[in-house]
Amino acid sequence: MSLVDQLAEAHIRKALDSGELDRLPGRGRPLELDDDSLVPEELRAGYRLLKNAGFLPPELELVREIREVESLIARLDHGEERKRACARLNLLRSRLRSRGHEPSLLLERGEYRDKLIRRLDQEA
Repeated sequence: MSLVDQLAEAHIRKALDSGELDRLPGRGRPLELDDDSLVPEELRAGYRLLKNAGFLPPELELVREIREVESLIARLDHGEERKRACARLNLLRSRLRSRGHEPSLLLERGEYRDKLIRRLDQEA
């Protein structure tokens, strides 16, 4: 353990013993740690800054928009508006792929669901 680590541990122990940490919000609950293990190390600091400022990384903004369009498609009847929404969905997914991120299985399931619903509608 380095000297800095030892000093930090000593300060933490002293604060615990004196009760300074007893009144902190969240006392007794597990820490809410962000899992950023899938984010490349060189991007983590930037992403954390964006997140703390209330902004989403561009890839997550695309995922959010994809989910919104999927939700819209689920509510629309067949017609021109639905076709435009499907075209928008395909465009958003291709943008996500072009940034090197394959849409997750969760996103792909929306497309499968839509195809299944169309097929069931045709049979009914």
